[in-house]
Amino acid sequence: MKIKIFTILIVVGIVSANLFSQTSKVGTTAATFLEIGPGSVATGMGCAFVSVANDATSLYWNPAGIANFSSNEVTIFHANWLASTNFDYAALVLPLGGAGSIGLSFTSFSMADEMVRTVAQPEGTGEFFSAGDIAVGLSYAKSLTDRFSIGFTAKYIQETIWHETASAIAVDAGTMFRTDLFNGLVIGASISNFGTQMKLYGSDIRSFGRVNTSLLGSNDQIPFNVELDSWDLPFIFQIGLSTHIVKNDDYSILVAVDALHPNDNYESMNVGGEFSFRDCVFIRGGYKNLFLTDSEGGLSLGVGVNSKLLFSDDFVSFDYAYRNFGRLTNIQTLSVDIKF
Repeated sequence: MKIKIFTILIVVGIVSANLFSQTSKVGTTAATFLEIGPGSVATGMGCAFVSVANDATSLYWNPAGIANFSSNEVTIFHANWLASTNFDYAALVLPLGGAGSIGLSFTSFSMADEMVRTVAQPEGTGEFFSAGDIAVGLSYAKSLTDRFSIGFTAKYIQETIWHETASAIAVDAGTMFRTDLFNGLVIGASISNFGTQMKLYGSDIRSFGRVNTSLLGSNDQIPFNVELDSWDLPFIFQIGLSTHIVKNDDYSILVAVDALHPNDNYESMNVGGEFSFRDCVFIRGGYKNLFLTDSEGGLSLGVGVNSKLLFSDDFVSFDYAYRNFGRLTNIQTLSVDIKF
């Protein structure tokens, strides 16, 4: 049964990605902020995380990862993104014992207010506009056996620019299968952002004009709405492998590799690794978008510390990651993860 479910997910992911990619290429999807991966742990490992998925950011990478959580966990992530934008992510996971686990996630992509400028008033009209995106997700995951788990996320997505808004509903699904091979090799697969199209609506697309200049009594104040196109979400299928090549009481070395098939770009791979010393100090490195033509940068590095909170049995982790974007501004991220 577990192999059938895993196979079905892989087949659905490949077929769906191929169907979308026949008509969709770079720059032809909406809500591209959904392609920004949260978490300094995942970022530090080059975003090779679909089969690792061992913290609350699993709600993004692979919801099946939360199935075996034994304690509540919350993650807060922030990144100063490209072009003076901000990316924030928060997630909460609550285990339900034998019934599985549930999770709630919130994603925000925002920018500072900008001055409205026109040809007649290039220095500004005195008005300001803003743009921003959000996504809210509700997840559920359960272990079907001691090795195989599945997870799903339903989410609401919204994009806003000045007076226009577009929204969509989407679903993510993932599986994880733990084997006895190579020190516990884990196979993970996920599909993300399978949902409705997005189309902008709002007062700024409303205009006025003359319907027929040849008719007597016609005027140029007839209201009408500009018809805008609908755009697909950035659907992506991922499959990954991860294992500890070294693991003992003092230190361990984890390596991971992901293969990606998106509907708005070509196939690529992410690779990464993590060195852990007594589960307290972590050093990470990775490379994103291997074999992707015309990508910027790719190298990422990260560090983290994990310790008990004072006067309690709760754990808190602080993680930092650096991601190279080539000719663009390099990104630095911070995460705080608390288990309680």
